[in-house]
Amino acid sequence: MKIKKGFVLREVCGEQVIMGEGLGALDFGKLLCLNETAAWLWNRAMDAGEFTVDGLAEALCGEYDVSPEQARTDVAAIVAEWQKVGVLE
Repeated sequence: MKIKKGFVLREVCGEQVIMGEGLGALDFGKLLCLNETAAWLWNRAMDAGEFTVDGLAEALCGEYDVSPEQARTDVAAIVAEWQKVGVLE
């Protein structure tokens, strides 16, 4: 998986939000607010280019005090939400 071109993470009024830029803004037309952990995962996914749920879960375990099972569950839920709103390829 990878994040579609035209989607960026920005801070807006103290909140971390995914928004479309350029053509992405025309198709998306909304903001998706992320908590601190989801924003951290978004940045890791952007840095990686291509990513997997397992790869992000492993990175999450390295950054936060979370079990591998809980990390995978949480990452899978976040990635599913990103897929649902159409920001992933």
